[in-house]
Amino acid sequence: MKAIRCKAYGPPNSLILEEVENVTPKAKEVLVTVRACGLNFPDTLIIQGLYQIKPELPFTPGSDVAGVVKEVGEGVSHVKAGDEVFGFVAHGALAEEVIIPSNACFPKPSQMDFPIAASFMMAYGTSYHALKDRAKLKEGETLLVLGASGGVGLAAVELGKLMGARVIAAASSDEKLAICKKYGADELINYNTQDLKSKLKELTKGAGVNVVYDPVGGEYSEAALRATAWNGRFLVIGFAAGDIPKIPLNLPLLKGVAIVGVFWGGFAMRSPKENSQNTMTLMQWYAEGRLRPHIHAIYDLEDTSKALEEMMNRKVKGKLVIKIN
Repeated sequence: MKAIRCKAYGPPNSLILEEVENVTPKAKEVLVTVRACGLNFPDTLIIQGLYQIKPELPFTPGSDVAGVVKEVGEGVSHVKAGDEVFGFVAHGALAEEVIIPSNACFPKPSQMDFPIAASFMMAYGTSYHALKDRAKLKEGETLLVLGASGGVGLAAVELGKLMGARVIAAASSDEKLAICKKYGADELINYNTQDLKSKLKELTKGAGVNVVYDPVGGEYSEAALRATAWNGRFLVIGFAAGDIPKIPLNLPLLKGVAIVGVFWGGFAMRSPKENSQNTMTLMQWYAEGRLRPHIHAIYDLEDTSKALEEMMNRKVKGKLVIKIN
């Protein structure tokens, strides 16, 4: 089968497309013929050796996947050969076939096409786990989303609004903020042209925001933390800016703020039952038309490097998808 391979850590143009050996599912595994793979910002980090998870070289990147079951291993009963499914893996999805752990593989709703299904798990799974389980976001609270036009950011805007919050979206351009408005943001901040801290003070009349959703890191994290309300929750999602901020610990002390780590992949593997319940809720909302994943563009497998470069250059709004088979 064909697969994108990372043979040495480096930029997207160092990836190659080549033939690799076919794989066979073991117990509690599902072999899937891949139809689409959704790209996520961690994909740009893992190929550079900058992510928390460092697979042994060479490896195939890609986590968000949708396709058709080819074969199931022993002990798998919820899906069978021929079923359309979606799911996630630590890496390996940018290939014509992939092995998915059975507890991370779900039947695909018939009304959800493969590109949408491959755009769903990482973005919505992360954001719903963050807002529901980690922040315990309440109706009427104010939620600030940094990097609000990206894959997880836009999902957080949409989910925050659906969960009854007042949503403030922050992004780096008016064009990106326009799509955030479309997805339910109540207030917009362009942090390239506006001062984040003072604008948040103005928008909240000095009260501060209850929850910060931060997939960006870098220079905006401390400003957002300083703009939190008493008993606020600061969600650490990731570091798309490239810099891991060093936070003065007197700030959470003085504000009674909880700094909360969000690692959805770890949660999904450690708490599969709870993750499955979250997934079912998200599927129901999608079926009801309350969630609308935004796909920025669809690329062919051989153009994976170009797609990842576009993501690294901060040109993407919503999700990028690689079409396979």
